[in-house]
Amino acid sequence: MSLEEIREELLRAGLKATHQRIVVYEALLSLKSHPSADSIYERIHPKNPSISLATVYNTLDILVEAGLAKRVLSGKGPVRYDARMDNHHHLICSNTREIIDFFDEELNRLIKKHLEKKKIQNFELSDMQLQIRGEKLNPGKEIRIK
Repeated sequence: MSLEEIREELLRAGLKATHQRIVVYEALLSLKSHPSADSIYERIHPKNPSISLATVYNTLDILVEAGLAKRVLSGKGPVRYDARMDNHHHLICSNTREIIDFFDEELNRLIKKHLEKKKIQNFELSDMQLQIRGEKLNPGKEIRIK
């Protein structure tokens, strides 16, 4: 996404396109690894020494509230962030802490159908993010469930 497209995206979300927001959002979009605030800060700090770590955290909170990012709770370690706003899930590797995007429409349909069958009262589903934890195996190995 170009800087102009980032600026337009911020404006569409009802946010002022400040230098800090543009820089933090651009870093979040370019780092495909579901970065932490610290990772984003490390990425932007050399060229933007006036942007503090607190500003990065505050900006990420603003992006989440505006619907431009999601928090990914990995269980251990810091909160990570995701700029992909389409419906997807995450595979979280216990060894490497890597977070891998996982897309499965059949799984989404199964979960929705299951929830409808349970007839949960006073609840409207707006988003689903399943987090599946495990360990990456060597290529060619089959998935094992403990």
